[in-house]
Amino acid sequence: MVLPVASVARSAWRPQGATDGERLVPEECAVAFTYNGRSYAVMMATPQDLEDFALGFSLTEGIVSSPEEIRHLEIIEADIGIELRMWLSKPVAAALNDRRRQLAGPAGCGLCGIESLTEALRPPPRVRDGQIFTPSEIMRALEAFAPRQELNRQTRAVDAAAFWEPGAGLIAVREDIGRHNALDKLGGALAGECISGQIGMVLLTSRVSVEMVQKAAVMNVPVIIAVSTPTALAVRTAANAGITLVAVARSDGFEIFTHPRRITQETAAHVA
Repeated sequence: MVLPVASVARSAWRPQGATDGERLVPEECAVAFTYNGRSYAVMMATPQDLEDFALGFSLTEGIVSSPEEIRHLEIIEADIGIELRMWLSKPVAAALNDRRRQLAGPAGCGLCGIESLTEALRPPPRVRDGQIFTPSEIMRALEAFAPRQELNRQTRAVDAAAFWEPGAGLIAVREDIGRHNALDKLGGALAGECISGQIGMVLLTSRVSVEMVQKAAVMNVPVIIAVSTPTALAVRTAANAGITLVAVARSDGFEIFTHPRRITQETAAHVA
């Protein structure tokens, strides 16, 4: 299997002069999703946690509604990339054939190839209930998040998604060159362990765009904590999906954009 990190030669310039050396960089390869022998999508991704990627992508794209609907998965490595070859149950395969579409998603773009605006802006399922979190717990989660990003520690070039469960802490962290891929991998990891997204919160290193909210809603996650800033459409989508969106989450605090009821009011009042 292709390693997720590679060492490449480079020359570095500093005020003191230039030096030759090496740097660790993340690997990037084409990952093809095929269902029952037919191509569905090709994503540029980091070649690790591919079983999680296959399941998470299939769930958040609405191809399957449960892991059991994927009867078999093969990971086929070739010179030009990796194929995630999946075989679906007959009813699911028939439904997929009815809505067949082709999509190409390079890193940083999650909508390339989608055929209609309606499909791109599909309304997410509404998330209900969920845990109540204190600001101090959010800050503990953020503090625990960075040390668990091993690939980013080596390369400083990938995004991460993690899941925090009250009483257990960070129970899963996934990294990838694509922020959507990292979230899909996280969703696959949770689904594979039969862990409901409703019991915790998702942490993201990336900006929060609309498709990140859509995917979190499919995962039934009631709270998103993001280091970066959301888009206006992401805020509106989170509001409609019933998701508590917390962003600009740094060491000095955070900002709550939607559904603040899941963040305790008495200690969150100072937050902008």
